[in-house]
Amino acid sequence: MSILFVLIPLSLALVVFAGWGFFWAVNTGQFDDLESPGWDALRDDAPADAPNQDG
Repeated sequence: MSILFVLIPLSLALVVFAGWGFFWAVNTGQFDDLESPGWDALRDDAPADAPNQDG
């Protein structure tokens, strides 16, 4: 029974921390563009700083 005095405040602190992290991510624009990173992985373009393959 005494373990509840530790686990309940610990779980509440974890919920507060997770909520803060979520709202921080929303406010900094982490969820603004959800599709481009997936398409970037499939794109076949060479990077702009790639060396020339002519020799």
